[in-house]
Amino acid sequence: MRRFRYVVCDVFTEVPLAGNQLAVFTDARDLDELTMQALAKEMNFAETVFVLPPTRADADVRIRIFTPAVELPFAGHPTLGSAFVLGAPLQRVVVNLETGAGVVPVELQREGSRIVFGLMEQPLPSWAPAERADAILAAVGVERSLLPVERYDLGPGHAFVALGSAGEVARLQPDFAALARATSDGVSCFAPDDGHWKTRMFAPAAGVPEDAATGSAAGPLAVHLARHRRVAFGERIEIHQGAEIGRPSVLYAEAHGAADALERVAVGGSAVTVARGEFVLP
Repeated sequence: MRRFRYVVCDVFTEVPLAGNQLAVFTDARDLDELTMQALAKEMNFAETVFVLPPTRADADVRIRIFTPAVELPFAGHPTLGSAFVLGAPLQRVVVNLETGAGVVPVELQREGSRIVFGLMEQPLPSWAPAERADAILAAVGVERSLLPVERYDLGPGHAFVALGSAGEVARLQPDFAALARATSDGVSCFAPDDGHWKTRMFAPAAGVPEDAATGSAAGPLAVHLARHRRVAFGERIEIHQGAEIGRPSVLYAEAHGAADALERVAVGGSAVTVARGEFVLP
């Protein structure tokens, strides 16, 4: 029998049992792709990570990221959470994680021996008008977006819908079946809320009806807001997500450069380990 150890951490929170849940299998060398997908379905978190030896000299480890339904080339909370889990044994200030979208460095801040914050430099996204924007709006249940409905691609894709108030975001009741037909991307709905930004992210086509904290959407949101002059390039924004599903989360994001010369996108937050266990498989 083979034994595979995993760590469960809550990401984009300092409080256990909040934020976005993540399982990290710390040694996946004897797992094939089908078993990884089955384990991700068994865990039934938004994402599960499998740690492997790197294939690139500039990476410390390689990670593969699975939702209950599909593998993703990159995702935010799995990358940040993996850095928290691996940062202590690796004893690094910066952990370089090889993903399907390239190597992502995560800078870790410590108080004593405890890791308290991580900041990841994300792949630079590309953007374009979202296809089937009218169908997306209808499935979300709104008539219009206050900014253009645009799709950002950094491995996973996200379409952004701007609403007028945090209350409008909180009251959304999407038609998940219609949304999955309208797009295979995640759809992030956002609004300003007393100095920060309230978001909800829906990705039913990927097996995640609503996500508690979406790091891969946080960086593009900072770009989107800066491109449309809602914030300044280089300004750090605070994002609140997950309250509607009982998993309140806080993310930080910043986009540096200019609309025609994006230089750097970074997303940060905290994470806490809440459980350890193992699977026993034939």
